[in-house]
Amino acid sequence: MPSTRRKGTSRAKKRGARPLVSVPKPEGKPLDRLRAWFRERGWTPYPFQEHAWEAYSRGESGLIHVPTGAGKTYAAYMGPLADVAEGGRKGLQILYVTPLRAVSRDIELALNEPLAVLDGDISVESRTGDTSSSVRQRQRERLPEVLITTPESLSLLLAGEQASERFAGLRAIIVDEWHELLSTKRGTQMELALARLRRFAPTVRTWALSATLANLDQAARAVVGPLTTPTVLSADIERPIEVSTLLPDSVDSFPWAGHLGFAMLEKVAAWLDPARSTLLFTNTRSQAERWFEGLRFARPEWEQQLALHHGSIDREERERVEGGLKDGSVRIVVCTSSLDLGVDFGPVERVVQVGSPKGIGRSLQRAGRSGHRPGATCHLLFVPTHALELVEMAAAREALQRGEVESRLPLSKPLDVLAQHLVTCAMGGGFTREAMRAEVREATSYQGLTDEEFEWTLALVREGGPTLKAYPEFRRVVEHEGRFVVADARIARMHKLNIGTITSDATVQLRYWNGARLGSIEESYISRMRPGETFLFAGKRLEFSRFKDMTAYVKPAKTKPTQTPRWMGSRLAISGSLAAAVRRTLNGARQGDVTAEELAAAWPVLDTQAKLSRIPAEGTCLAEECETRDGYHLFLYPFEGRLVHEGLAALLALRFTRLRKATFSLSVNDYGIEFLSPDFFPYEEVLRPALFTREHLVEDILESVNLSELARRQFRDVARVAGLILPGLPGARKSTRQVQASASLLYDVFLKYDPENLLLTQARREVLEQQFEQNRLTATLERLERSPLELVHVRRPTPLAFPLVVERISASLSNESLLDRVQRLKERWQREDARSA
Repeated sequence: MPSTRRKGTSRAKKRGARPLVSVPKPEGKPLDRLRAWFRERGWTPYPFQEHAWEAYSRGESGLIHVPTGAGKTYAAYMGPLADVAEGGRKGLQILYVTPLRAVSRDIELALNEPLAVLDGDISVESRTGDTSSSVRQRQRERLPEVLITTPESLSLLLAGEQASERFAGLRAIIVDEWHELLSTKRGTQMELALARLRRFAPTVRTWALSATLANLDQAARAVVGPLTTPTVLSADIERPIEVSTLLPDSVDSFPWAGHLGFAMLEKVAAWLDPARSTLLFTNTRSQAERWFEGLRFARPEWEQQLALHHGSIDREERERVEGGLKDGSVRIVVCTSSLDLGVDFGPVERVVQVGSPKGIGRSLQRAGRSGHRPGATCHLLFVPTHALELVEMAAAREALQRGEVESRLPLSKPLDVLAQHLVTCAMGGGFTREAMRAEVREATSYQGLTDEEFEWTLALVREGGPTLKAYPEFRRVVEHEGRFVVADARIARMHKLNIGTITSDATVQLRYWNGARLGSIEESYISRMRPGETFLFAGKRLEFSRFKDMTAYVKPAKTKPTQTPRWMGSRLAISGSLAAAVRRTLNGARQGDVTAEELAAAWPVLDTQAKLSRIPAEGTCLAEECETRDGYHLFLYPFEGRLVHEGLAALLALRFTRLRKATFSLSVNDYGIEFLSPDFFPYEEVLRPALFTREHLVEDILESVNLSELARRQFRDVARVAGLILPGLPGARKSTRQVQASASLLYDVFLKYDPENLLLTQARREVLEQQFEQNRLTATLERLERSPLELVHVRRPTPLAFPLVVERISASLSNESLLDRVQRLKERWQREDARSA
């Protein structure tokens, strides 16, 4: 069966419009008509689709988990659509939630297509941040029968005074790409919204859709709530993934992990073919900008067929690129995760991943963008940016074959999200204390919420808690005759403007002097620029002119760009599944298994590692000790990812100093940790299993890092979500510095006068979990405690250690001097090798 997502007619592109051509309506019940509509297109419903329609008719809720492009959308949609057609009622009856508003247009076209064979006036519309004001105005009067929206826009609808009436007729809720929401605050916000909708429409059925989840039962329970037993539908639909790696002509025996991969640019350009539509994924927007510029320089004849797509580029340009992919005018797109989800790019034949994929689910999701239809082979090409990534790519290929996708777990009781939701519900018709407490506990993330925690959060939105009682601006919710409501119109307006849980550095608009929009850029980056400096953005060479009223004005640059914008939070760590696969792969290489083409290509590096030290073995932990002019080094290789290693490095440094007084410089990457002491330190003596004990883990982490400063930074995001810090009204937005100052002041007030404040506790917990991945750190310590330690004395840093050395020196050197220093290190070590030979 071809993909069940297909283009509609040109007329169907209008909001809720019908095809121009009159289609004869088959006889029979609505679901029979929809089956006939399938047959007219040469499709045969998969068993999982039939099972989904039957499960819906029985009143069940759950999760549909099948490969990308197999027809999840129609599996979840056809049952409710037939129900709507048979019932004949008007108003909102099907709610379709997508995590990415950019895909709502494609979803709208797909949901419109079957309407031609049904009786009744059924309309399909979108309601997102991109919806026009005229459509919004019409929807205030009457919502369509089928509404496509995002978690944020859904919360805005729930904040309307008539929310209970508007959602009372809801029959079905479909949550797309559930894996993308689960384990995030957006997912928690969605859980709370679902619990509220179940109160408004007790018989509503909820179905989540996903293609890349491991823990299906947990994921399903999170979307239906703890009071419902979910139905999980999956299918063994063959979607083979053809994974290959573009191998370098030679590898550097001392790889540096900081490269963007430009050594592979010409090989990639030679491999690409505009006759075969291709998405080229990078892991960061900066890297996407540089690769787009590089390809445009290498192949100027591709100018009209080559495009760039990432989340900071203006929406109109992104839509132009998406449309070009579909109609064939754009053949090669350099992109980031902005094209990971949902959009049906049927014409895309191949996918390229530049650099490590960082996770198995991410590899699977991106591979699924090619051949987006059932039975079609997904074509994925890995492009390494340094030699050690060849090992990661061999590991990722094996893990994909084994189906080792990462699990996603719901968050546990984030009170900042709850505080925001309480204000939303108070605006949306109000609530009573007992009913809201029970309702909140119907969200999986809050089923363990205590009475004390609920009352504390309610007090926070009523008066700002015990510390902020004296300040009227924190009295957002008032109690009137036993019902909690928002009585202040200004508070209501401010809350609506700041609904959502996505927090990041403040962004500013990027415009030409004539007012034409280019996109958005982080304020922290643009505020450091001086007039006349040039940079790359959206594939254009720009010269910075002026920053005024949260808008950066630029003009086309006549000189070569000197820099590329960097966005915060762009350094991804490898996942637990990929980390385990890397350890297995290295163990195989140690045993002599280098049959994988990536390992064969990386063998000069691995062979050098084996000669100078050891190749890490699974079930042990490799450590290397050496002395250089910089001091005394210990390199430890747990292979657990950067975030885990940051926590482990601080923890072990603390435990080292308890045994013997010392000062350490630390550096980490996805593979290991470097400890550097200027004076001799007896690493061999202190490296014992007891060093990795999990006893007093949290206390030791709190002592080993400046948690107070980290928590202060995290508190800014927590306070923003909870509504204690507001960025301001349009046209009067606060700068990042103002928001940080407000958050810092609040943090200090709470720390001094209310040290048990639960938002402070949450900020500390989020630091431990997000900054150091505490759960993985605990599991890593358990593994290391029972694993034999293999300590090797080496004359100089090995290939595994070299990237850690570069990581450390890069913190104090500019890019130019860093390149010089790296080259000097390599030349010195090559001379030493020649002398020893």
